[in-house]
Amino acid sequence: MSISAGITEEAADRVGDIESLIGAIEALPDPAARAIAMEAIQAVLELHGVALGRMLELMTQQAGEQGRALLAALAGDDRVGNVLMLHGLHPVDTATRVEQALDSVRPYLASHGGNVELLGVDRGVVRLRLEGSCKGCPSSAATLRTAIEEAITTFAPDVLEISAEGVTPPPQRPGAGLVPLPMMGAAPSAPRPAAPAPRAGTWTRVAAGDPVAPGEVRRLVIDGVPLVLCRLAGTLYAYRTPCPGCADPLESAWLAAGSLVCPNCNRQYDVRGAGRCTEDATRLEPLPLLEEEGGVRVAIPAGVR
Repeated sequence: MSISAGITEEAADRVGDIESLIGAIEALPDPAARAIAMEAIQAVLELHGVALGRMLELMTQQAGEQGRALLAALAGDDRVGNVLMLHGLHPVDTATRVEQALDSVRPYLASHGGNVELLGVDRGVVRLRLEGSCKGCPSSAATLRTAIEEAITTFAPDVLEISAEGVTPPPQRPGAGLVPLPMMGAAPSAPRPAAPAPRAGTWTRVAAGDPVAPGEVRRLVIDGVPLVLCRLAGTLYAYRTPCPGCADPLESAWLAAGSLVCPNCNRQYDVRGAGRCTEDATRLEPLPLLEEEGGVRVAIPAGVR
C-alpha cells in the first residue's frame, strides 16, 4: 500500500507519518495480525471511496453547472485531488494531467533545442518520445529525471512508470529502445517499492515574493547555489552563476535581444539557447524550472552544494 507522492509541502509530514505507520504494520512479525491490520485499513479506504464517489455523483446531478465547477475546484486542490486519485475518482483523466505536466516543462526543453511528445498512457505507464537535440543526448536521462519526472509526479502522482524513446542509457546500464524510469509514487494496488530511485537533482521551492517581471533579471541563492532568474517573452528561465568567462556574479546583468549580458566582460548568453555564449565556447548552466500557481521550483543538480 502506498500514498501518492504529489502532495503539498504542508501535508508532507502527515503523509510521511501515515506511510511510516503502514510500514510498521507491514513489518509486524505475526502474519495474522499483519493481515488483519492491512485488511482493516483497506476496508476503511473502500468505505471512504464509495462515500466520496456518491458525494461527487450527487454534486454533479443536483447542482448542475455549479456542481461541476465545484468538482473542478476540488480536483484542482492538491490535497483533495490526491485523495480523489487515491480512490480513482479524479475527474481529469491521467493522460490529460500528464499532458499538462509536459506543457509545464516544454519551455525548459525548448531552451535545449528539444521537445517531448506523449505517445500514450496505459495502466499507469507513460510512454514519451524526446525530440530535437534532447534525443540521444547522454544527458537526456538526467533531463527526464529532473524536469519531466517531477512535473508528472506533481500533476499525475498516480502514474507508476515513465518509458521514454530517444534516451541514451547510462554506461553501466547498456541497452536500446525504451528506458523505464520508476516513479516515486505508486497506485494503492501496486507493490510497495523497496527504495526510491535516485534522483538527478533536488527540487527546491523559491521563497515567495513578487513574480519576476518581463525583462527582469533577479539574482538569488537557493540551497547555497547562486543563480539568476529571468523572464523572456513570458517564459521564466533559471541559470547558475557566476559568468563562466570572468566569474562576475551577474548581480547587475541585464537582458538585451534575448541574451543575458554580463556587466563585467559584456559576454552575451542566449537565454533561449541553453545559455550558449554568442561570442565564444563558454556557456551558462541552465537549471530545470517549474512555474506553478503560487510559486516557482528550481532543480538543483546533485553534488553541486
